[in-house]
Amino acid sequence: MSDRAAAARILAPSDALTVETVRAVRHWNAHLFSFTITRPSSFRFRSGEFVMIGLPGERRPLLRAYSIASPAWAEELEFLSIKVPDGPLTSQLQRIKPGDQLFLGRKPTGTLVADALLPGRRLFLLSTGTGLAPFMSLVRDPEIYERFNQIVLVHSVRQVSDLAYRAELEGHLAGDPLVQDQALLQLSYLPTVTREPFRTTGRIDALIEDGTLFGPPLTGPKAFDPEIDRVMMCGSMTMIRSLAARFESCGFAEGSNAEPGHYVIERAFVG
Repeated sequence: MSDRAAAARILAPSDALTVETVRAVRHWNAHLFSFTITRPSSFRFRSGEFVMIGLPGERRPLLRAYSIASPAWAEELEFLSIKVPDGPLTSQLQRIKPGDQLFLGRKPTGTLVADALLPGRRLFLLSTGTGLAPFMSLVRDPEIYERFNQIVLVHSVRQVSDLAYRAELEGHLAGDPLVQDQALLQLSYLPTVTREPFRTTGRIDALIEDGTLFGPPLTGPKAFDPEIDRVMMCGSMTMIRSLAARFESCGFAEGSNAEPGHYVIERAFVG
């Protein structure tokens, strides 16, 4: 019996965890992959939230918080992950295949949700790396298109191959059973690469400075306006801290589930 098969035999549900089955795995490149697992019938979450997932460890489960990339209505749960060769969890997680089992936390939570934002007209989803995951959940949820007229999803990565879900986003989620019509009219996708040639290059702050972020098809002011704009950020702590300071200086207030505001970040992922 393989080590992974032996480990799978000791998985058992608990008050905090359920045991779920891997349905599909997609390797985007040498250091990035996504996967889907079964969803318990009792599992409820808001698009944009995160949950604990993991595998057995020597003494206790190896668990890590992962944003859910699938929308709240989906029958399966999807996640996006980096591959860390010596990572306690990801060194094992990157080898999963359909049919394998892993742990899923019973209590999703998070602040990258529509409820944590005040009403507005334009929504900017600013992400780096795997910070794209909660925004894939949001842009595939019909509710977000009811709340905002325009949605701009920015994804900053180092290499072109890091642009997970690029084809789906460039196609405005064509074929999505619930949002393809709204996404075609309301969703703008702006991928940018920092270490390879690409049609858009540079970090997110540079795209703000030179106006690229506010280019067509986006309409309205060519700068952030707290009267109409709302922002979500996920990814690099350097990016989040820098842009949060920018937004605060422009009159934006950070929101939470208890008190909605102009912008939100996922505090659980910020050290």
